[in-house]
Amino acid sequence: MDKELIANRLFTHAVFPVIKVVLQDDEFYKKLFTKVKARVAVVAEDKGAVLCFDHGDFRVDYEDLNLADITFKFSSVKKMNDFLRGKTVLPKISGITKVSLLVKVILLLNSLKIMMPDVRPKKQDKKYLKVKMAFYMATTSLSQLNKVGDEDMKKWVAKQPDRIYQISVEDTDIAAYLRVKAGKSKAGRGIYKRKRPFVKMKLNGLEGAMAVLLRDVEFVQAVDQGFVVVEGAPEYAAQLNDYMMRIQALTT
Repeated sequence: MDKELIANRLFTHAVFPVIKVVLQDDEFYKKLFTKVKARVAVVAEDKGAVLCFDHGDFRVDYEDLNLADITFKFSSVKKMNDFLRGKTVLPKISGITKVSLLVKVILLLNSLKIMMPDVRPKKQDKKYLKVKMAFYMATTSLSQLNKVGDEDMKKWVAKQPDRIYQISVEDTDIAAYLRVKAGKSKAGRGIYKRKRPFVKMKLNGLEGAMAVLLRDVEFVQAVDQGFVVVEGAPEYAAQLNDYMMRIQALTT
C-alpha cells in the first residue's frame, strides 16, 4: 500500500484517538471543551475521520464524514498528512463562521505536536502527557500497520502465536500493550493481566521514556544504560522498536 495511505490510516486510527488523553489529562483543554457538543471532520478525498465532542466525552467516527459542524477538507491525502505532521498546509474550511469552535479545534489539533520527536517539554505534566500520548499512539499504530496490510508487519505478526508485548513507565500509571495472535493484532491501554507478557519493556520513569522517545540514545544503548529494562526475548523487543521508528518516520 502507498505510504501516504498508510500514514493517513495511522493519523485517523491511532493519532486522533489520543485526543481523548489531552481532554482528560490537560486541564486547559478539559475546561475548553467541557461544554462543547460538535462534530469536526478532517477529510481528504474519501479518507478521513470525524472528531466527536460531547460535553467532555470524545470519540472518533469513521462513518458519516459529511455530517459535521466544521470540515477541514484537503485536496489530497498527502496534504492532509502534511497538515497533521505540522507542516503549513491550508485546508478548505466549511463552517468557518463557527469561530469559537474553530479556534478551540485548531488549538486542540496543535496540541498533538507534543508527540513530535523534536518537542522537549520541560514541565513534568507535559512530559507525562507526551509519554502517555506517544505510547498509546505507538501501540495502536503497530496494530493498525498490520490491519492496513503492511507486508513486513503482516509477516511479523503471522508467524507468532498468542503473544503480549507490554510497555510501561515506572513510577507512573502509563502502560500500553500489543497483542498478536496468528496474523491478528490488537492494541490496549494499561497492563494486560490475562497472561504473562512475551516481552515486557519497562522504561525508567519519565526521564528514561523521554530519552528513548527523543532518540537521545538508540534502543540498544538505552537498554545498556538502564533507560529500558527488557524482560523476555530482547531480539523481539528490538524488532518492535524498529517498527515504532518506522511509524515515527511515517507520521513526522
